[in-house]
Amino acid sequence: MPSFVINEKCDGCKSLDKTACQYICPNDLMVLDREKNKAYNRAVEMCWECYSCVKICSNQAIEVRGYADFMPLGAAVQPMRGTDSILWSVKFRNNKIKRFKFPVRTIPEGTLDTDAGFTTEPDDIDNPLLRTEPGSLGLSKLPDIDDIIQLD
Repeated sequence: MPSFVINEKCDGCKSLDKTACQYICPNDLMVLDREKNKAYNRAVEMCWECYSCVKICSNQAIEVRGYADFMPLGAAVQPMRGTDSILWSVKFRNNKIKRFKFPVRTIPEGTLDTDAGFTTEPDDIDNPLLRTEPGSLGLSKLPDIDDIIQLD
């Protein structure tokens, strides 16, 4: 289900130029209603349900109703961010709560090595290998069909 904002909890990130949910939404769906100072999802049918906005909201003002394969009918899920982890709380219909803690797997902004240590030559576009093969597999070269037949 697409994300939705709980108006009573949303403070519009204290009227900054861009709210946290606007900043993080990969589909550019979250916007700020400047008159009400509340964020909202402007195109719910386009929501990827990635939970980025849910996880980044410091007021826990954004929720996504989960599907039955993710959580039981009538349950609610809410993440709580820490500096080094995210704690997911699942509240079931019988009010029982289960919590799952996962480490944050992010690196500081701007430190990602986009090439991951691999180089690409201009003629690599016609190569049937993936960009990082065979090095990313720990091989000096990929086996060919003759090598595979000899293994049998």
